[in-house]
Formats: sequence, C-alpha cells, structure tokens
Amino acid sequence: MITDLSVPILVVDDYQTMIRIIRNLLRQIGFENVDEASSGQQAYEMISQKHYGLIISDWNMEPMTGYQLLQKVRADSAQSDVPFIMVTAESKTDNVVAARHAGVSHYIVKPFNAAILKAKIDSVFSSVAA
Repeated sequence: MITDLSVPILVVDDYQTMIRIIRNLLRQIGFENVDEASSGQQAYEMISQKHYGLIISDWNMEPMTGYQLLQKVRADSAQSDVPFIMVTAESKTDNVVAARHAGVSHYIVKPFNAAILKAKIDSVFSSVAA
C-alpha cells in the first residue's frame, strides 16, 4: 500500500526510548528518511523549515503537547495537508474525538507493533491518494 518509502517522516516524542522504538518500527517497514524531535516546539520549528510527508507525534509532552502541535500544523496553510498520526498511552474517547476534530489522520494507542503502525500508515496514505 505504501508507495514511497523515501517520504520524510518526523517522529516527535519527549521520551528518547519511544523515538528509538518508532524509528526501529519504521525501519522494519522500510522507511529510512526519519527525523526526530523531542518536543512539540522543536518539531514545529523543524516543520517550518522542511516539508514532511508524515508526522508521528506523542500526545503527552510539555510544554507543547502533540495535540497543540497538530493544531498548529493544521492552521499552517503550507503544512495543513501533511498526514499526522497521534500516538498515546491513553485511549480516552474525549482525546480521540478532540484529535479527530483537530484533523488528526490516525490515532495509535501504545503499545503497538510494526504491523499496526504499517496498517495505520497504509490507511493514511491510501486516504491521501484517494
């Protein structure tokens, strides 16, 4: 389903271990062009300087949450169409609904594996191509 494995991906998480896990899962799927940010603020600065084909962000970060990052990306006309996958340890319905309203492309609850991540990425890119 994924057509371009060279698409640049930005992984955002304040836990280096989680960034490493997601990077390894992406590598298993076949993605090599992966950048990382340890905060929403750092991610937003990177996004303003480089166009990413996919953003995978944790929800719970300080001082800018993944949700706030999503809102900023969606409000930026140059970035508003970038697929955005939110990762969280919480499956609260309110959070899922809020993320959907803010324009999240997909939502993954931790823990997850390469097959789940690939399915979500496939889904995101198939809806973008449609």
